[in-house]
Amino acid sequence: MKTKSTQVDLLHGPIMKSLIIFMIPIVISNVFQQLYNAVDTAIVGNYLGEHSLAAIGSVAAVFEMLIFFCNSLSSGFSIVCGRSFGSGDADKMKQSVAASLVIGLLTTAVLTLLAVFGLRPLLQLINTPAEIIDEALIYIRIIGLGLIVTFSYNLCSNMLRAIGDSIMPLVFLIISSLLNIFLDILFITTFKMGVAGAAFATVLAQLVSTVLCVIYILRRTQILIPEGRHFRYDAELYKDVGGQGYAMALMGSIVSVGSIILQSGINSLGTEIIAGHVAARKIYMFGNMPFTSMSQAVSTFISQNKGANQGDRILRAMRDAYIYDFVLAAVVSVFFFTCAPSLVRLISGSTNPVIINNGSKMLYIVGPFYAVLGVLMQTRFALQGIGSKLIPMISSVIELIGKILFVAVFIPRFQYDAVVWCEPLIWVVMTIQLLYAFNTNSYIREIRQGLKNA
Repeated sequence: MKTKSTQVDLLHGPIMKSLIIFMIPIVISNVFQQLYNAVDTAIVGNYLGEHSLAAIGSVAAVFEMLIFFCNSLSSGFSIVCGRSFGSGDADKMKQSVAASLVIGLLTTAVLTLLAVFGLRPLLQLINTPAEIIDEALIYIRIIGLGLIVTFSYNLCSNMLRAIGDSIMPLVFLIISSLLNIFLDILFITTFKMGVAGAAFATVLAQLVSTVLCVIYILRRTQILIPEGRHFRYDAELYKDVGGQGYAMALMGSIVSVGSIILQSGINSLGTEIIAGHVAARKIYMFGNMPFTSMSQAVSTFISQNKGANQGDRILRAMRDAYIYDFVLAAVVSVFFFTCAPSLVRLISGSTNPVIINNGSKMLYIVGPFYAVLGVLMQTRFALQGIGSKLIPMISSVIELIGKILFVAVFIPRFQYDAVVWCEPLIWVVMTIQLLYAFNTNSYIREIRQGLKNA
């Protein structure tokens, strides 16, 4: 299929160059999203005060789980779309888009009902303080009611990435982020809407960007627009699309639960350790972005090249991605070893040596393990790209069990040392499992056998 000017050709030419070009807008999107989240939080804190900030903060994990579920669901759908794009089967691709719309909209409708009726019991279950629970419920319920918009926004962006366009999703993210900030200030300061204003701003900004994204697709990428006949039920296709989407969404949800459990262990160690870890975690998230962005690029690259039956490019892409992981991890490690105390001091705003030392300790340890994390993510997304659903989910279960074990056994005994070693050691186990699964995968073995016989 012929590509437009904003699309990257992942089916031909130099592999690493294509991956990097496709990845750069994704990195910028991730950085922009983090900066936007920080500004959004600052607006609520500065204009509404600590009480409202605490209300929003108390449901941060729920908010992230809802948003991550929608994004992961649509990312899984886009893998099937990318595979059809790579094979040149326009009808199959439009069928996969139609199936994604049907499955995704039905799923978000169910989640919306749960948001209306089930959020208060959930907030009570996670021990939301009584003095902020009503305000927290207002905020998260509006976000929940807007999930259909959130899903539509993520589906449009991920379908564009599936056909090699990572630039326009960045453009729409920037529009959404800037509009969200403007609406936050307008609704909170002028209309005096409180935390409800912040929630409405998020949903409305995504709605505007979704409309713009749909208009762009209608005008510039008609290959993604299904016709009536493409909505006919195909059991095999729906099984593939739904299985891929739900597998990724469930995987993300399991990871989120594990993070919440680990946070409960950290919270038991006192405010100084929490403060140092929070600062280090924010720095870690920025350092993690080039690795997560490459994994997204690898997923799209592999799904397209599997569709095009270009197994040799898949193996070469994995080799290049692993080299990228080790080189970048070395660079980040040197940076952390040189600048960790200054970075923690800057982010935390503290000169407390306990906070700075604890935060720096995490960065010193995690830096070299970025290489392991990179290999883990590239391999997991590669397995998803070739259509594996269960194996990547198993790795998330390993992560969840590992975090439960650390919180229950090792953190009470070894305190913060167990916290900083928790994820790196779990990454090693996960990576071993994923590399074994990838190298014993029947499709990968067929590729290698074919190349050997050629």
